[in-house]
Amino acid sequence: MSATLIETAHGPYLLSTDPARLDRALIHRFLAEEAYWARGRTRETSDRAIDHSHLVIGAYAADGAQVGFARMVTDLATWAWLCDVFVLPDHRGDGLGKAMVGTIVEHPDVIDVKRQFLATADAHGLYAGRHRSSRSSTTRIASIVDGPTPSGPGTSVIGSSTSSNSSRNAFDMVACMS
Repeated sequence: MSATLIETAHGPYLLSTDPARLDRALIHRFLAEEAYWARGRTRETSDRAIDHSHLVIGAYAADGAQVGFARMVTDLATWAWLCDVFVLPDHRGDGLGKAMVGTIVEHPDVIDVKRQFLATADAHGLYAGRHRSSRSSTTRIASIVDGPTPSGPGTSVIGSSTSSNSSRNAFDMVACMS
């Protein structure tokens, strides 16, 4: 089943869920060389991951060059996994990442999926307070993080595991509630 195509503007940027627009070489290069979570990933793995994700979103500058990406793996009914979210460094700071995340989690194909997940070790601010429509009061996005437990308004720990060899948490599950 193909995803519903969405195109919207965020300032001078175009956000599009059209997989045909993706610059797969750029996506692979960033993930394999810059992203701590995908460092060393092969091009074949990157392509297969994109091909088997129900939703993808690209952010494009005025000249058409891709400057951001995210993808969502989902069963379209009970869960969705948001992953591989990035914005190129020269295009950060104007809310482009938040706009991409908002567009993908509000996408009509997944708006009614009550459990949307992501993993992050360093981008808690991007996802903190992220919520969808007021249709549901359940958890919107849960994060599995490696490192200290994030805190702040709208953030609550829903489970954790601590290594017996260290006081540092091996993982914390954090829910951003609306």
